Amino acid sequence: MKKRNVDLVCDIAELMSLAEEGQDRKVLLQNVVTTVAKHMQADVCSIYIYDEENRRLSLRATQGLDASAIGNVTLGLGEGITGRAVRELRPICVGAASKSSAYKFFPGIHEEEYEAFLAVPILRGLRRIGALVVQAREVNYFTPNDVKALRAIAAQLATMIENVQLLSEVRDRAVESAAPVPKKMDRGAIIRGRSASTGTARGRACALGSNDAEACMLPDPEAPPLTVDDLEKAVEKTMTQIDELQRQTTADLADVAVLIFSAHQLILEDRQFTGRIADLIKDGTPAVKAIATVVNEYVEVFSRSKMPMIREKVLDVKDLGNRLTRNLLNKASDACDYRGQIIIAHEMLPSDILKLSAENVEGFLVSSGVTSHNAIISRSLGIPMVAISREDADRIEDGTEMLMDGEQGIVYLDPSDAVRRKYTELDEAWKALHDASDVKEQTLTKCGERVRIYANINLLSDLKPARKFKAEGVGLYRSEFPFIVRTDFPTEDEQYLIYKKLVDQMEGKTVTFRTLDIGGDKMLSYYSSVDEANPFLGMRAIRFSLQNKDIFSEQLRAFLRAGAESRTRIMFPLISSVDDFVAARSIVHECMDELEKNGVPFNRKTELGVMVELPSAVEVADELAFESDFLSIGSNDLIQYMLAVDRTNEKVSNLYLAHHPAILRAINRVVAAAQTHGKDVSICGDLSANKRMLPFLLGVGLRKFSIDIVNAPTVQRLVASTNLADAEEIANHLLDMGRISEIEAYLLERDLVGDVQA
Repeated sequence: MKKRNVDLVCDIAELMSLAEEGQDRKVLLQNVVTTVAKHMQADVCSIYIYDEENRRLSLRATQGLDASAIGNVTLGLGEGITGRAVRELRPICVGAASKSSAYKFFPGIHEEEYEAFLAVPILRGLRRIGALVVQAREVNYFTPNDVKALRAIAAQLATMIENVQLLSEVRDRAVESAAPVPKKMDRGAIIRGRSASTGTARGRACALGSNDAEACMLPDPEAPPLTVDDLEKAVEKTMTQIDELQRQTTADLADVAVLIFSAHQLILEDRQFTGRIADLIKDGTPAVKAIATVVNEYVEVFSRSKMPMIREKVLDVKDLGNRLTRNLLNKASDACDYRGQIIIAHEMLPSDILKLSAENVEGFLVSSGVTSHNAIISRSLGIPMVAISREDADRIEDGTEMLMDGEQGIVYLDPSDAVRRKYTELDEAWKALHDASDVKEQTLTKCGERVRIYANINLLSDLKPARKFKAEGVGLYRSEFPFIVRTDFPTEDEQYLIYKKLVDQMEGKTVTFRTLDIGGDKMLSYYSSVDEANPFLGMRAIRFSLQNKDIFSEQLRAFLRAGAESRTRIMFPLISSVDDFVAARSIVHECMDELEKNGVPFNRKTELGVMVELPSAVEVADELAFESDFLSIGSNDLIQYMLAVDRTNEKVSNLYLAHHPAILRAINRVVAAAQTHGKDVSICGDLSANKRMLPFLLGVGLRKFSIDIVNAPTVQRLVASTNLADAEEIANHLLDMGRISEIEAYLLERDLVGDVQA
């Protein structure tokens, strides 16, 4: 009987549809191995699931091996042929397993009877999910076509297996004993934290995943009796709302809102979830209480899971429960959001921020520290965010009225009328200071020299304020955000559509794309690699791109295509040597040749530049300026790496100093190198809009600034008040100083900020 690989792919697709309908996941896994074994005429087929925390694979389903092996056979990452395939992210096909040095023998499961061995990793992007293995008695049984077929099946299985891990938590994991409830904070208290996204937020505290807070609204004792039919209508209405929310969010945030409500849909469609609620109603439990009971069970299990992927779903299931309850009681649909609430959470994902933004949240209090990408997304969405201690977060009682100052990192509990009036006045002053009507088409110094202000773009939604505040172009497009919020790498065409929108909406102005900058505190949930003791010093930015050439090339081709008829530039982050730049440039040229060969329009004149943000790059700035088309000083990472200070670590954040003499000299050196070779140079990052340091930056010769564009009025006014001769004098004085204390005293003495307020 012939192997039927095409039929196999079709049958697996049918099984996937059953998974979406909520069929028991364990049964589905067993059906998959049975189906694969049958079609491939294999004696054995097995599925292993990878535990990311313990870095081990566990056998979860098998056809052909002894059934006692399920749940008992485990492999470390890299152990055995299967473990090696998962570690190396590639299929391994062995003709005679017993002769392989990687073969691992398990007594009692009769695996030694099968010589031919094919193991294919199940991946989401580069994230390890598990492995699909087939075995046969006949030596050299599996062919290259079998490898291709099994890879296609493994790709289809990835999503289903993630769902297995998600929903089996509720069914299989024991709930640990609850932690002691901390003493609540007094009303009127003031909490001091750290600013992540500026602005003022007012609203009631809403803790996500806290142990003591109700995960779902309590039932009203006077609520009318409701039936299973009423529940089904509420489920249908909730699904419609979620579909509409996803549609609207995708329309508003097309670059980053891909399927961010998919977990809501998954849980709502799961028979274990809705079926248990229905069973409780049939047994006499009031419908509202039945929803609260089941939702709280899910929240309890999810929040205590050791798996980050599971903990991430606390927000989704809690939100789902509240929606179901309101729809069951026919409450107004516009109440099904977080309007008037400030979210308190230990951990947040970029996708959580997007979801809550779509549901009208007022602000965020985060107790696990603030990652740079969360802070950037919150700023782009205009949502204040403050980082506070875990102890303080746990002591805020749900429903407490709060006022949050995102600029100073201060949180007021039950603020007084005087505090409320003060912040109303400050908000009005901020609006006046950032009034776009005050922005001129061109930015000129007091002595008439032209300075160009460009916009940092994080999300496509940033384009509207960029045009409003008259940005002269895009000085930095952070291309990683469409990657960060997804569950897999976006395709070249998906990226092209995003980049093309960006270019088109800038209407012929220069757009500078930065290639993917992940690593450090900007990790992809679906990208799994070995744990790094020092992620900021590890596989990040250009290092990731050069090591993953296929992913890099797809992004570069998308950049080149998007800029076919426009003025676009590409710059590479975290360049440490001229060799890094040359290697990246050669891949760009390969992509250009490939596009040209295939007749695809692109911009052959795309300029290629370097982000100078490492001490090593400063040391070879002259050579980098010679080789590249332009330089861009990435001030945030430059300060971090030169001073060895993790800017996300609140214990040392006070040592993160933009006015450190080494930073000032490094900037001067880079600008001088660019000027020597007649190359364009700009600066981006927080320092580019630092009011106290702007005269120094102008004084050393910088004329191009890429900023969070909402700061354009302030920066333009300060530039207009600055005479370049005075700025050069200030710069020379500062460059002569070798102590931080000297520089601070000089800046204070000169009162460089003047009348421009924060």
